[in-house]
Amino acid sequence: MRFKEKEITLKDGRKCILKPTEPMYAEQMIEYLKVTSAETPYLLRYPDEVKFTVEGEAELLAKFMDDPYLIMMVAVVDGKVAGNGSINGIGDKRKIAHRCNLAIALYQQYWDLGIGSAMIGYMTDLAKEIGWHQVDLEVFAENTRAQALYKKCGFIESGRRHNAFLLDDGTYHDEILMYKPLK
Repeated sequence: MRFKEKEITLKDGRKCILKPTEPMYAEQMIEYLKVTSAETPYLLRYPDEVKFTVEGEAELLAKFMDDPYLIMMVAVVDGKVAGNGSINGIGDKRKIAHRCNLAIALYQQYWDLGIGSAMIGYMTDLAKEIGWHQVDLEVFAENTRAQALYKKCGFIESGRRHNAFLLDDGTYHDEILMYKPLK
């Protein structure tokens, strides 16, 4: 989806631009996926699972920009990718077409600057413009930091999926289900 860029001022005074994740960010996005996956155990992938080529990532980002029902947002600080977020529909069947799903991650060095809240706010505003009635998300049960952010942004806990994640060390982890009504 193509949407208007939005500039925010971070808690440290720097400027951050929230904008569509264009193909020109392909190389930075691959690096971002690898590094953020290594910085926290709470993302869905391990760094070695990032196997995109720059060309393939650029094609994918171009396709995402042309999809009116997919929001792919990048946060840019000092010309560099600081984080990425997305919202996409759950499915096209009428019984679930009112719902979408949110995902977000930032480089650790950009935590606590207001980027996450701003991205979530802007993405949920865009989701409402698209016509979705509800945004869903899933989060590791142990990731209380992210849960606090989501609650601050208006998300409500709605359930738990037991043993949703199996880490390489053999441990299972529960997943908390959350939603935010848009209507």
